[in-house]
Amino acid sequence: MWTYEKPDNLVEWWIESENKFGGLPLFLVHNGQGGLDPITYEEIGSRIANTRGGLAALGVGKDDAVGIIANNRPEWAVLAFATFGRNASYVPMYEKELEKIWKYIIRDSGLKFLIVSKPEIYEKVKDFPSEIPTLERIYVIESDGENSLAALEKLGAENPVDPLIPHHDDIAVLIYTSGTTAEPKGVLLSHGNITYNVLTGGRLFPELQKVGQVGISMLPWAHSYAITAELTSWIHFGGTLGFMRDVSTLAEDLRLVRPHFLVSVPRVFNRIYDTIQLRMSDEGGIKKKLFDAACAAAKGKRELAARGRNSVLLNIKLSLLDKLVFSKIRAVMGGRIAGAMTGSAAMNKEIAEFYYDIGISIYDCYGLTETAPGVTMNSSTAWKIGSVGQVMPGQKVVIDKSVSEEGADDGEIIVYGPNVMKGYHNKPQETAAVMTADGGFRTGDRGCLDEEGFLWITGRIKEQYKLSNGKYVFPAAIEEEIKLLPEVANAMIYGDGRPYNVCLVLPDFAVTARWAQKEGVAAAPNALLANHDFKKMLTEKIQTHLKNTFGSYEIPEKFHLISEDFTVDNRMLTQTLKLKRREVLERYASEIEALYNTAS
Repeated sequence: MWTYEKPDNLVEWWIESENKFGGLPLFLVHNGQGGLDPITYEEIGSRIANTRGGLAALGVGKDDAVGIIANNRPEWAVLAFATFGRNASYVPMYEKELEKIWKYIIRDSGLKFLIVSKPEIYEKVKDFPSEIPTLERIYVIESDGENSLAALEKLGAENPVDPLIPHHDDIAVLIYTSGTTAEPKGVLLSHGNITYNVLTGGRLFPELQKVGQVGISMLPWAHSYAITAELTSWIHFGGTLGFMRDVSTLAEDLRLVRPHFLVSVPRVFNRIYDTIQLRMSDEGGIKKKLFDAACAAAKGKRELAARGRNSVLLNIKLSLLDKLVFSKIRAVMGGRIAGAMTGSAAMNKEIAEFYYDIGISIYDCYGLTETAPGVTMNSSTAWKIGSVGQVMPGQKVVIDKSVSEEGADDGEIIVYGPNVMKGYHNKPQETAAVMTADGGFRTGDRGCLDEEGFLWITGRIKEQYKLSNGKYVFPAAIEEEIKLLPEVANAMIYGDGRPYNVCLVLPDFAVTARWAQKEGVAAAPNALLANHDFKKMLTEKIQTHLKNTFGSYEIPEKFHLISEDFTVDNRMLTQTLKLKRREVLERYASEIEALYNTAS
């Protein structure tokens, strides 16, 4: 049905890049001494060949599955492309995951061999082969024993084999969704799904079509967004990838790697934005005045440009302020970032405009695991802040208004194209539920297309709910607006079937400490949460802020302040930093119920 451009499989994809860029660095790895060591395409290619040979010696072939439990690292890519070279499916899993989820994925996928990153993880899974009939053996990356990845590579070096070349419809990766509302589903993505997405999306970013562009790997490759937009994209154009070790080391990692372009999610950019704003407020004096002047000049230039106008005087002023202010902000982020791609959640328009003003264009894109993932993209060639871009060439998006309330101008987004998954593994009923009779994928997201073909996301059908008065609420948009306030670190809205919305709020205690100092009260989180005046100040500020954007029925009437953030570790965020509403609601069920059962 669909035509796939060559290379239409990830084996020839790698071979082409290794031949072109062999001596260039593909990865930059931290050496433990404050520096980075390069690993070339040739070096990775040699390890891929050896690992492929090892897998062949173990009998891995077409329709087999090889899995990995590891964070992003060179060995992750080595094993992936070695697996592709045996025409087998690759099943990535997260290090920070429950053992029962690993076991479910390994059993459901029929995994034959498993590679884990560390001995600690091996200790947790070592008995799985006795419980899962298909699982034959487990190897460890950080080990030198007979069950080490090094031993598998040595076996392959002694038994070399040529790569098998997959068909574009053969399954490349089996990616399990995060299971925010049900058990994980294994999304079957073909070689053609991924190569189409990278080839088509890459052409929208001519600035990346230069050998030697540097990126920094922040998102887990166990997710389709990072596999496609980052790993396979950088390999295709001869780029180099460094690694973020942890969120806490991001600032240092950015300075070391000095990326030209970032692939990330809004949460990362929001944190950087909040840090900048807080630091400027703390600096005060001339630095704060210069910062405000630079922001005002940049905003003025942007607004003039939107009307097709220009000011020489303003341009001169901004050029000077850019050197004094914005260049220092960019230097903290490595000094070379010209742009960034973001997905997985909506980027706040105000924050996106701020980054544009300081010289870092952030391109909001849209897609799902089931679409490999790109569907629409903003890019340097076509861009509207606030939208998620135009439909990628070769795809079609239809807005189904039959699922919307009467009079709505939006509807469910349905995607057609060469990027649409082959289905959910072992789940024919679930597959049928999301696929239309003519091959479209029902995304579960609501949106609308404007006259220029830009897509605007209006909500998530599974997340939307009705208040008892019949009014629809899309909580994510309200939450993102609340989080714009410097005093708020995180928030979650709830009101399904209730007379009004309520809100869980995590204060930003670094910011609210200043309020405490001014009021002469204790600044410790527990003390602030128990302080009636503090809660009154914060809730009134949130309600006043929301009146500018939302209807009165959408604004929460009651609030509960919390002290613990939503994180991957406490199971309230997915690995791609999406809110697990069900988990949060279970955790705070009694507190939420109390908001409805107590007088105002």
